[in-house]
Amino acid sequence: MFSGAIVAIVTPFKDGNIDERAFTDLINFVIAGGVRGIVPCGTTGESATLSHAEHERVIDITVDVVAKRVPVIAGTGSNSTDEAIRLTRHAKEAGADAALLITPYYNKPTQKGLFEHYRAVAAACDIPQILYNVPGRTGVNMAVETVVELSRIDTIVGIKEASGDLVKCSQIVRDTEDDFCVLSGDDALNYPILCCGGVGAVSVTANILPDRLAALCDAWGRADIESARRIHLDLLEINQALFIETNPIPVKTALALMGKVQEEFKLPLCPMAQANRKRLAEVLRRYGCI
Repeated sequence: MFSGAIVAIVTPFKDGNIDERAFTDLINFVIAGGVRGIVPCGTTGESATLSHAEHERVIDITVDVVAKRVPVIAGTGSNSTDEAIRLTRHAKEAGADAALLITPYYNKPTQKGLFEHYRAVAAACDIPQILYNVPGRTGVNMAVETVVELSRIDTIVGIKEASGDLVKCSQIVRDTEDDFCVLSGDDALNYPILCCGGVGAVSVTANILPDRLAALCDAWGRADIESARRIHLDLLEINQALFIETNPIPVKTALALMGKVQEEFKLPLCPMAQANRKRLAEVLRRYGCI
């Protein structure tokens, strides 16, 4: 259902507010670069610090600007099941094509708790839903068995896997139906996860190099394995540079250096250390971004 290069898009700010013009331009930039989907209000979009009104506005803008050119997969997860239901209902009403739901963070629910959380959201919201497992952020790691059980719910159509565990990715592909989409959630592992049976990537790097991510996924899709492998290796340095500080600080800084957004974050995120900013700028020059 969802495949290829999907961008986990940043949320631009200006003077403490959503920079709607910059956001519109960025959406058009990544679509022109060939992405096959857009995720607003994910981790990269600073979802954890957006107010409900800002969260809803970001999704509304994305749906309106995208205008059905590519799928919009709205980030609607929360550590509160009630809040996740509320945000997911809004995404459906706004016209999003699917919802991406992170595992509840901080609470550290059991596997049964995770299952019940996702089952409750699925029962309350009739929209395709993609699980999002990123234990390094949330403090909880969804087990393969939990993913497989959840995959049997009709509205749960895939998973963004960012555990860094290729064995787990392989087991999920093996143990779920062919139409359950496994998406990479870690740019450094996009190609390896495709090799394991994944069908695409929710990418941070696609904010600045959408054409390169699209080329990697498109090459894989047409079975041009060597081209996909070569692009993967070429992107290793930028993928690493975009995580030298907490995401989305480096990618937003990169976009600011490219003149696409303001270098503005919501606290507790803050500007990069100068040494890291200089290192990032050097990498961006090598890739022809600035």
